[in-house]
Amino acid sequence: MGYRNKTYVIFDGDNDMWAYAYMKGWKKSEHIDFDFHDAHDINGIRDGSSEDTVKRRLRERLKNTKQAIVLVGTSTKNLYRYVRWEIDMCLELGIPALVVNLNGSKAIDDYCPPLLRKKDAMFVSFRAKIISYAMDDYFDNYRGSYHGHSDDWHYPDKIYQNLGL
Repeated sequence: MGYRNKTYVIFDGDNDMWAYAYMKGWKKSEHIDFDFHDAHDINGIRDGSSEDTVKRRLRERLKNTKQAIVLVGTSTKNLYRYVRWEIDMCLELGIPALVVNLNGSKAIDDYCPPLLRKKDAMFVSFRAKIISYAMDDYFDNYRGSYHGHSDDWHYPDKIYQNLGL
């Protein structure tokens, strides 16, 4: 049950906040089967905090996290100050990453940050059902089935079809 573990969501706060807001909305909706324990609820960060303070607080969040979701939009691969740093920290801490393509792609594409290529990340499209499925399947089976193969994982179309997507 991947949704029970704290999930750290990495995204472009300037351009992709809408996608993060959708995920939080899916979680609240009684009509959508979607849940995650949001690690961003840990130790709030105030506007105007120094970069060192922000990174220290983010590191605390990541140390209390078991899994990460990376929301990938058109500019994600070009972000270094926080997004790349957060991905680096996940890799360093051995936190599995579910890469969610906001453009609808079901596999790795050109928008993927290079840092995530061949890192045993799972790539899915931005749909509640497949994200929820991957949180249960990929996160729960990461250590046994996915970790250590240096691959860019994705689900076959049949999985999407079985989920009604």
